[in-house]
Amino acid sequence: MTVLALKIVLTPTLIAIATLTGRRWGPSIGGWLVGLPFTSGPVSLFLALEQGTSFAAAAAAGSIAGAAASALFAVAYAAMARRSRWPASLAVASAAFFAAVIALRELPLGSELPFPFLALYVATLAALAIALRVIAEPGDLAAAVSPPRWDLPARMLVATALVLVITGAAPLLGPQLTGLLTTYPVYASVLAVFAQSQRGGAAAIHVVRGLCYGLFAFASFFFAIGGTIERAGIVMAFVAGIAAALVVQGLTLSLLMKRASRSPRA
Repeated sequence: MTVLALKIVLTPTLIAIATLTGRRWGPSIGGWLVGLPFTSGPVSLFLALEQGTSFAAAAAAGSIAGAAASALFAVAYAAMARRSRWPASLAVASAAFFAAVIALRELPLGSELPFPFLALYVATLAALAIALRVIAEPGDLAAAVSPPRWDLPARMLVATALVLVITGAAPLLGPQLTGLLTTYPVYASVLAVFAQSQRGGAAAIHVVRGLCYGLFAFASFFFAIGGTIERAGIVMAFVAGIAAALVVQGLTLSLLMKRASRSPRA
């Protein structure tokens, strides 16, 4: 019940914050913000408390790899957004994400298997860097329009429904697949869809590029969790994870703000 309440309360709150942040500072900043493990982080904590540290470590490995799948989502969405409407963009990007999950599932990602967390982490950072290079400059944003009154409630409802569906099904599939599936970019997909429908493909590309920047902190959080939780315990692991995420998020924000300052604000 506690986990369900967390999803119901936290998800709409975070999507509202990200939406309002994007309107104030631009869609790239909104995408960057939702790269943080707002949902998968608390889920990881409850997995550790309920299933044990070994389960949480294996799920963390899946989450690190899942950040690479999210980068592929971003690349696919950006490519489609230039020439298609949002349903096609979302469908192709989601298909790319789940194809990556299927491929990553075949790798020995569990903590008990010979695939070191450090190698997995470095490979994921490389994938994110490549994604940022592949996603071309979005170009000028269309002029911001006043959103309808139902816009923000609709975003909150859609995001909450997606989180409940994905996280509700994932635990049935084991720790590795749980970690992979819970990295589906729910918040970013909602922001990108609404941005594209209201301001065109360039706005959606800003969102997914911002997501790639935010995923560096996401991967760092789970690297710290997976690498320390079985040796240092739950409390120290999550302290280390939060610290790592905040430091990396601050670094990526400084880079992203330089780009955002050269783009029209939302």
